[in-house]
Amino acid sequence: MSHKDSIYPSDWMKIAEKDFDRVEFLLKAHDTGFFLQQSVEKFLKAFLISKGWKLKRIHDLEPLLNEVLLFDASLEAYRFVLQKISGFYFIELYPIILDTGITEEDIKQAFTEVKGLIEKIRSYFNK
Repeated sequence: MSHKDSIYPSDWMKIAEKDFDRVEFLLKAHDTGFFLQQSVEKFLKAFLISKGWKLKRIHDLEPLLNEVLLFDASLEAYRFVLQKISGFYFIELYPIILDTGITEEDIKQAFTEVKGLIEKIRSYFNK
């Protein structure tokens, strides 16, 4: 049986919300960067799918943001934090020998900064 990702925005929102809740919990456990990226990725994909976007296997948040901007240019303000969050994902996913210098405080700050983006996406689904 072949694997197929859901094309329903509500499915992506449900998983995004679950991941976002995990991040808040995991901030206390010092293990959050990966899940923060996963949550934001799913929020962006939910938004895009709701606009008719054809699902793509992509984990880098910046190209997803570029697609989102076609529908809401105000979200450009989150580019820098999304670049940071994408970095958290790749660092935690792949073994990197170098000390990245990313601290728990960096992840907490990014979590706080991205909350406005999450609220904006949630608002599209709560209309």
